[in-house]
Amino acid sequence: MLTLTENATDAVRTIVSQTPDASTAGLRIEGTSASAEGYALTLAPSPEQGDTVVENGDARVFLEQVAADELDDKVLDAQVTQEGVRFALALQQ
Repeated sequence: MLTLTENATDAVRTIVSQTPDASTAGLRIEGTSASAEGYALTLAPSPEQGDTVVENGDARVFLEQVAADELDDKVLDAQVTQEGVRFALALQQ
C-alpha cells in the first residue's frame, strides 16, 4: 500500500486543513503512469466509491483503483517550495 513520508503527511494535512470539509477531505490521486497526463491530484471532500483510503494520522489520501494498484509499492514524498508543494513518488525500501 502507498505510504507517506513525514513531509507528505504534513503537506497533505496543511492543504486539506484549508477546506470547509477538512474533517472528511483528502488528496485524491487518479490516473495512470501509462497515460500522457500521468497522475492527477485533486482535493476531494471525501473518498469516492471504490477508492482506497491511505491515512497517516489525520492526513488522508484517496486512491482511485487503477492508481491504488500502480502505487501499491510506492512512497509519496513532498517538498515545499516558493511556488508551492511538489509531490514525488519513490519505491518503498
